[in-house]
Amino acid sequence: MTISFKTKKSKVAKTDLLVVFSKEGEMPVLPPGVQVPGRALAAFGGKKRETRLVDVIEGPATRVLAIGLGSDDDPETVRRAAAIAVKKAEKTEGKAVTFTIDLWEKKEARTMGQALAEGIVMGSYRLLDFKSEASKPSLRKVVIHSGSDFNRGAKEGEWVGKGNILARRLQDTPANLMRPRDLVAEARKIARGASEVTVKIIDEAEMKKQGMGALLGVSQGSSEPAYLIHLSYKPKKKAKKRICLVGKGLTFDCGGISIKPSARMDEMKYDMSGGAAVLGTFSALAGLAPSVEVHGLIPTSENMVDAGAIKPGDLVTAGNGMTIEVLNTDAEGRLILADALVYAGKKVKPDAIIDLATLTGAMVVALGHEITGAMGNDEDLLDALVESGKATSEAVWPMPIIDLHKEDMKGTVGDLKNIGSPSTGAGSCTAGAFLSYFVGEIPWVHLDIAGTAWGASDRDYQGGPVGTGVGVRLLLDFLSRA
Repeated sequence: MTISFKTKKSKVAKTDLLVVFSKEGEMPVLPPGVQVPGRALAAFGGKKRETRLVDVIEGPATRVLAIGLGSDDDPETVRRAAAIAVKKAEKTEGKAVTFTIDLWEKKEARTMGQALAEGIVMGSYRLLDFKSEASKPSLRKVVIHSGSDFNRGAKEGEWVGKGNILARRLQDTPANLMRPRDLVAEARKIARGASEVTVKIIDEAEMKKQGMGALLGVSQGSSEPAYLIHLSYKPKKKAKKRICLVGKGLTFDCGGISIKPSARMDEMKYDMSGGAAVLGTFSALAGLAPSVEVHGLIPTSENMVDAGAIKPGDLVTAGNGMTIEVLNTDAEGRLILADALVYAGKKVKPDAIIDLATLTGAMVVALGHEITGAMGNDEDLLDALVESGKATSEAVWPMPIIDLHKEDMKGTVGDLKNIGSPSTGAGSCTAGAFLSYFVGEIPWVHLDIAGTAWGASDRDYQGGPVGTGVGVRLLLDFLSRA
């Protein structure tokens, strides 16, 4: 599917579906030369997500789809309306869709344009690679007629949307086809496609030299080798800041010897969603050209069971020299993140670190599938991510890390243990407290996306039992403001 842009005054070319938006109480405005039956839109009220599909009696379009934005039209409403439009085009086997939009001015127009393109791209996503008789998508071309500010935002939104669906494709791909080596291949592909992006791959031999015993410990039970992927984006002009993104890349997690129940274990292919978000973010950086230097670290491995697997009670040593009692092998994500966070501090030396991980089931209990939990050591960084969550509708809610949580993660045999005490509870907060031991004084926020990475409510452009690509839009918005 291609997206092209025309001015408001450009003549509408032949199209299968012409899409027009209207606010509540206002009649949709059709471009010159397009006519529909006299009262076909008379009862259309413009309520949020209200639709009316009518045949055209004269003009270049076959059908017109009117979509309501309600009285409080906002970017999320536009995003969802755009997704409704492309899905309707697919349902009616339309090959070309045209949007004619003249509702907003200047900065608001740019924001709405970005939302529209995000909704178009994300709403068109379907993973068909593995279906033997899948029909190809009918939609081939989208044309947007609007003003320069709106179109500028839409071009940015196309990059953002593509980053999101890249993350979703990686998430949804079965784990036997999305192994650590496959995440490495995706990272290399991104670097090949953008001169501003480079990649370095750290293998197990180099991990051993750097003392990454926590990451290596998790991978002991798998026949697939582990890697630490290090992506770097450098803007063409001098960077204002250096930001490090860290994404958990567990391509499958059976729990290790502390094995998970068989029910829904297939969903553990989504345990690499943090890593997918980092890759999706990097795929869009060159196109969006933020003025900050960005590093992306993805510790990637499998957590499996064989005779060499790490055992409950074993001791591992992280890259900063801290020893960790592995009391539960299913609390492995914090172990691989620990070594990546230490590497970030030693090698990247960033101004701030943001990590994303499907880390704790406790976060699903606390916040469900619509809100990402966040905690860290820097209020300003946390507040900035909350604001980006509001701007993108990828909501972020602050969670605490208190001294009790940090104290609870101290070990008996080693320096730390990898799970908190049942009497303390607060499983998400104690997991964050564990990670805090590996970031030092660098401003840092941990995003627990265990609930939001998949299983979210349907938003027209995403939702249901498949991956959401959560984090990509959030991080890109944050980086644009940093």
